[in-house]
Amino acid sequence: MKNNSMNRRNLLKSSASLGIGLSAASQLTMTEAAAKEAGYEGQVKHSACKWCYRKIELDDFCQQGKEIGLHSVELLKPEDFPTLHKYDLDCAMVSFPSVEKEIGGEKKKIGPIAHAFNRVEHHDTLVELYTPYIKECVEAGFKNIICFSGNRFGMDDEEGLKNCAIGLKRLMPLCEKLGVTLSMELLNSKVNHKDYMADTSSWGAALCEEIGSESFKLLYDIYHMQIMEGDVIATIKERHKYFSHYHTGGVPGRAEIDETQELYYPAIIKAIYDTGYQGFIGQEFIPKKADKIASLKDAVERCSV
Repeated sequence: MKNNSMNRRNLLKSSASLGIGLSAASQLTMTEAAAKEAGYEGQVKHSACKWCYRKIELDDFCQQGKEIGLHSVELLKPEDFPTLHKYDLDCAMVSFPSVEKEIGGEKKKIGPIAHAFNRVEHHDTLVELYTPYIKECVEAGFKNIICFSGNRFGMDDEEGLKNCAIGLKRLMPLCEKLGVTLSMELLNSKVNHKDYMADTSSWGAALCEEIGSESFKLLYDIYHMQIMEGDVIATIKERHKYFSHYHTGGVPGRAEIDETQELYYPAIIKAIYDTGYQGFIGQEFIPKKADKIASLKDAVERCSV
């Protein structure tokens, strides 16, 4: 029996080197074996974005998530923190604060994706929103909070970058004092978020340099950046110092991260942890299959390198 098992492993390795297509189960077996040999097994801290599972109550999601190996449920707000504490789960990335306000004669929701830091007229409101919010998150033990650039609405990228830096620098002293990281998410402007400004890693890296604080970094969303610029592993190797967190998602379609899409996540996750990263991997795909938790479990297994 032992010899058969060894032969099967050797066959899998040989098949991979020859470029022969393998089933999902075989890919996972190879990944687990390679992880053990490379010393990565158990290194990944797993998280999932709750908004992708809207029909599952948070309490149930936390319970089922723990059972399949989650360490965190993210993009939640302070009212959700007691449930996370109940299950001893982290919140790897806290969602954003927001408020509806009239600015310049126009009623806007300030804080979400479209209306954020690239407009100077939003800064006072954003500082008023984020200041108590940061403190509340720290009290709960969560220190990574998302933020956004805002849409262009005709503004050029250079002006937007300068404006973002002006507003975010106002929050850096508090973040540095409390050990908080504000993380601006990089999103694609081709498919999902038309006109969004922070849509390339180069723009985001330039903003990090302009701000010059370890309390400001980027959320590198693999799905979004594959659509915008590709070269995922090369970008991670080159710009990892700017990335505080990572999100997954199948391309195309943002569905399960399986063999139906163009990214091979075991290699991507290994590249992330090769940089010395010690944070979480946030699953942010939208399950298309009926058993949503089974899809999430599969993703956790694929990323367990």
